[in-house]
Amino acid sequence: MRQVRQFFVVVFMFYFISVAQAALPLADSSGNKLPSLSPMLKQVNPAVVNISTFSTRETQNPLLNDPYFRRFFDIPDQQQFQQQPPKRREQSAGSGVIVDAREGIVMTNYHVVKGAEEVQVSLEDGRTFTAEVKGSDPELDIAILKIDAQNLSDVPLGNSNGLEVGDFVVAIGNPFGLGQTVTTGIVSALGRTGLGIEGYENFIQTDASINPGNSGGALVSLSGELIGINTAILAPTGGNVGIGFAIPINMAKASMVQILAHGEVRRGQLGIGIQDITPELREAFDLKNGQQGVLVTGVAENSEAEKAGVKAGDVIIAVDDRKTSSAGQLRSQIGIKEVGNKIVLTLLREGKTKKLKVEVGESQQLSALSDQLHLLLEGARFENNPDGEGVIVAGLSRNSRAAYSGLRPGDLITGANRKQVLDLKSFKQALALNQESVLLQINRRGRPMYLVIR
Repeated sequence: MRQVRQFFVVVFMFYFISVAQAALPLADSSGNKLPSLSPMLKQVNPAVVNISTFSTRETQNPLLNDPYFRRFFDIPDQQQFQQQPPKRREQSAGSGVIVDAREGIVMTNYHVVKGAEEVQVSLEDGRTFTAEVKGSDPELDIAILKIDAQNLSDVPLGNSNGLEVGDFVVAIGNPFGLGQTVTTGIVSALGRTGLGIEGYENFIQTDASINPGNSGGALVSLSGELIGINTAILAPTGGNVGIGFAIPINMAKASMVQILAHGEVRRGQLGIGIQDITPELREAFDLKNGQQGVLVTGVAENSEAEKAGVKAGDVIIAVDDRKTSSAGQLRSQIGIKEVGNKIVLTLLREGKTKKLKVEVGESQQLSALSDQLHLLLEGARFENNPDGEGVIVAGLSRNSRAAYSGLRPGDLITGANRKQVLDLKSFKQALALNQESVLLQINRRGRPMYLVIR
């Protein structure tokens, strides 16, 4: 009996030890050591940098704008007081990725360096350099920096078009200014649009922990290739809740190539109006088996789309054999193309599939004619709203009068000087009604508002 009890004790101890070891596996069933991200991170981490920006802001107590307050305390009038307004030096932090070690090219978010007077890049080895901003793409939220440094490391660019939901990814950045931090997760979704974060949206969604300060940092694959630039989080409380977004590297690369070549991004368009397909439209156009796509609502006269044979009522289902399911996604697919590029549209017309080769034409903008449009809007670039009526602010100089007045890239202008704005033509006609000031009715991320520019 004693031997039996000893046997059960031995069996129990063996079971307990086995369970305890299972909680912290060190090897697989064959005895092989489990894989680690450490070797990959040793190659990638030196290329992920911390970015510090410095700017000077004027500060003023709002009470000083009150004439009764100034009179009571015998404060000089506002004009005299503003001759030397108080100023404050501000600093903010973000992240960036070295994508070309030889040339010292660093990729980050536009909002990280926006309005900065000085940009500093700090490397993993402790070195710090003052960076030159080579150019930016506010609509995509990409900025390109250059540092004069030796012995740099870069991250090879991957192919974000090859990503699939469920792929493991690693986010590297500078959250909360703590310094380089690594988090892991998976690709939760692809092609996220309609978030109102940027002008061109086609985000990679990930549950890898992304927090303030991660902006501009790297989203890499397990092979150590850069597949996205971390840019935003969806968090009601301001912290990470497992929903982060990154700009696909293929889109960011397209912007970088143009910035380095021209100092700016020159986007084209096809000359079509588009909208998402509702259940009612799906039934009306006899789209079966869950077919997704984007409905063409109109084709501009003499546009490249018209020349190629695109017609109102066509349903675009793919661009260069890559599926498109929303107006926002289609806009991003076209937005990364340069003027003169040729693309292949796959569309449905009366139940039949057609493929048309279309050349990307020059954007219908009036920035080059700003003096003819309105002097107060000089430095702004406008495009017809591809999703319907109105005019979109496609670009804006940060030193322009319009920017100082509160106009922002991505704003949808629906009215000017109390006249409805349907397109660029009606916009120009409305602006001609008043040369002293401009009253704009805009829609910003679903919120209507008025703006006066003087």
